[in-house]
Amino acid sequence: MKYCHSHYSYRRRTTREVRVGQVLIGSSHPVVRQSMITCDTMDTDACVRQSLDLVAAGCQIVRITAPTVKDAANLKEIREALNARRCTVPLVADIHFKPDAALEAAQWVEKIRINPGNFADKKKFATHEYTDAEYAEELERIEESFTPLVALCQQRGVAMRIGTNHGSLSDRIMNRYGDTPRGMIESALEFARIARKLNFHNFLFSMKSSNPKVMIQAYRLLVALLDEQGSDWNYPIHVGVTEAGEGQDGRIKSAIGIGSLLHDGLGDTIRVSLTEDSVHEIPVCEAMIYQSGRLSANGALPSGFGQPERRDPFQFTRRESELVDLAPAGVKIGGEELVRVVVSESAWGTLAPKLRPSDDVRPEGVYEQCGVVELDPVSGFSSPEAGRPVTVADSCPLNVIGAFRALTARLDELGAKNPIILKDCLRLDQEDADPALALLAASTALGALLCDGIGDAIYIRRESGHGAALQLAYNILQAAGCRSFKTDYVACPSCGRTLFNLQTVTAKIRVRTEHLKGVKIAIMGCIVNGPGEMADADFGYVGGAPNKINLYVGKTAVRFNIPEEEAVDRLVDLIREHGKWKDAEPTPLSR
Repeated sequence: MKYCHSHYSYRRRTTREVRVGQVLIGSSHPVVRQSMITCDTMDTDACVRQSLDLVAAGCQIVRITAPTVKDAANLKEIREALNARRCTVPLVADIHFKPDAALEAAQWVEKIRINPGNFADKKKFATHEYTDAEYAEELERIEESFTPLVALCQQRGVAMRIGTNHGSLSDRIMNRYGDTPRGMIESALEFARIARKLNFHNFLFSMKSSNPKVMIQAYRLLVALLDEQGSDWNYPIHVGVTEAGEGQDGRIKSAIGIGSLLHDGLGDTIRVSLTEDSVHEIPVCEAMIYQSGRLSANGALPSGFGQPERRDPFQFTRRESELVDLAPAGVKIGGEELVRVVVSESAWGTLAPKLRPSDDVRPEGVYEQCGVVELDPVSGFSSPEAGRPVTVADSCPLNVIGAFRALTARLDELGAKNPIILKDCLRLDQEDADPALALLAASTALGALLCDGIGDAIYIRRESGHGAALQLAYNILQAAGCRSFKTDYVACPSCGRTLFNLQTVTAKIRVRTEHLKGVKIAIMGCIVNGPGEMADADFGYVGGAPNKINLYVGKTAVRFNIPEEEAVDRLVDLIREHGKWKDAEPTPLSR
């Protein structure tokens, strides 16, 4: 199965056109930017104001949650108020749990987003082994529930996104396929087959997860399976990392997931889900689209260049490599060692004298001193000397992701186990001086390769500040799931369903817990994705009702209806009870 034209050079996936109001989505059009407003859907003035703010920032499609029929009916007022202000931005109604709300919303908006995990299913984390006959009965029930919405969308020219979330797969899907990318895809295909049966094709797919590895694998497998279904299954895809978080961490995680897929030609519309005011998402979208074009650019390739891909792109497996000493820190690279961080000699000279024994963020090798062999996979090479790390020579004409993939394929062909030092770029230009662009480009290039299982150390050159480059390297490794040197947060963006102020609460939780190295905490505004998306989190803080919080251990709720003003304290208590708490060390100034 193939998910892209080439692992080494860029070509955008060919898709059919989907119309969302006046916006056209598909491979013959530029990638579309979208976001979601965060206010109560019944507050018409606030919804209009936030929508206008998003449009002014460059947003092309605005999503609004419709949790009830009453909320869905108010979309008429919002649409009319925007029209009165000569704003024709397409509106998307976000539907979970309520088919009747979807039917109401489809009368007033240009697009409906349904989540196949909860459109006609309840999620109770129940175990039930379905016979084929029972499963078929469930599909008939779904078709009966879904058909009226498809018919109305077809009648009114309304588009649809069949948007699977890793955190909200139905019990039926979970029992048959497990908590897997394949389960995410099958959940969506069940609804797509119903739409096609009714001759409705104005839809697209999404496969979102807070875990970039899962999200990348799901989208790749989706595209490969769609291609196997036939050439007329070439529906566009909407790409996003859900619950990416805030600040640099949210941007890094989004760049790893979204940027790597754009680089492979996948993605017709994107949303960056940050725990920030949604207008801040649009510049990141724009920069990510721009950077994907830069990262995908190639020099002249030799005629007939090609390198067979030997790695499974649909399942993460770290490449096998030999152990090699990394100077001067006295650590090893390769094998089952952590992915290391390499710096330049000048960076080492600046950073090493400032290190304390307790510092987790530290350089672990000097590029100029580790005996690295620079190779060009395009011009070819013989087996490099064992016991030495390798990297791509800057002269390689391929883009950086394609170059390291080609290097890996050639090493595998030769049976060479040399560890690989990844670079975030092969060539620098003036635009790399922009820290925001450098962050996104480095995260995309290194994150894509790390999620491919490639790389034993990383070397960042785009970020000129030595300390900033070192911190960025560790943040990329944490976001890619390669290392854990600090508390990991899964925080969803706000929307009209959110039952508390996510930005304020996330800040409070960070202040109390950011010293808990290796602990993963999920902060979720409501239960739509909460329990499922927290499956690999240690603890969860979830809005259960207005001003009431439920606390989770993993995906199991253990404390209910805690008053919001007490909830952060109770979360800390829960962490203590489970042996994950430690007191913060005094800062140098307080010693």
